[in-house]
Amino acid sequence: MIEVTPLKAFTDNYIWALVSKESVYVVDPGDPNPVLDFLSENNFILEGILITHHHYDHTGGIKTLADRYDVPVYGPVNDSIEGITHELRENDCISIFNQDFKIFEVPGHTLDHIAYYSDADQKLLFCGDTLFSGGCGRLFEGTPAQMHDSLQKLKSLSPETLVYCTHEYTENNLNFAVVVNNENEYLKNYYSEVKIKRKNDEITLPSSIQKELKINPFLRLTDENIISNASDFSSIDINKEVDTLTAIREWKDNF
Repeated sequence: MIEVTPLKAFTDNYIWALVSKESVYVVDPGDPNPVLDFLSENNFILEGILITHHHYDHTGGIKTLADRYDVPVYGPVNDSIEGITHELRENDCISIFNQDFKIFEVPGHTLDHIAYYSDADQKLLFCGDTLFSGGCGRLFEGTPAQMHDSLQKLKSLSPETLVYCTHEYTENNLNFAVVVNNENEYLKNYYSEVKIKRKNDEITLPSSIQKELKINPFLRLTDENIISNASDFSSIDINKEVDTLTAIREWKDNF
């Protein structure tokens, strides 16, 4: 069994530490210091680094950690990321603590973005900035169609899959979601729970695919309430799911 521990970094980042006995892999260490502190305080050994995409708040700690521990660094095919030792593509598979993780290419937020998914008894998804709880990443490089395809891929995973994204954006995302999906009572109730958690500085992650299917407008693109509200906001004709995503992504960007 892999224990997953959040290490807070910067303002709202989480570096996920995958722990088994005294060994650790970390996901998206933008800052090496929380990782170094965690390893030192627990007498743990770093075994490897997993990277989802090239943004510096996800990669900034690679050199310090890799130089000190000489560990493999897994990540997407992107020459701009210094230190990657194992380039990963769609359907590649890596083993972490004897648990297989399949690689998905999930462009949208960036073109190089990948996610790590384990379909073992313990179902885990490390999805970087593609799928957030209650939202999705901004389209800095990709197109709405690419993000739609990526989210559909993640949406189809086992409902019990735990979703580990890398930012504490849940409250902000739900603040928008309750407007675009204002007839969703489950969403409203969950938003109230999240506001209490955040007031107490509690983490809202991991989420699950099951929960996201109930609360995340970017996974609910056929919902008539969302389509109606998106149509009222946007000047584009909404005839298919990607049109709805385009409209509500633009709406969220300016919300």
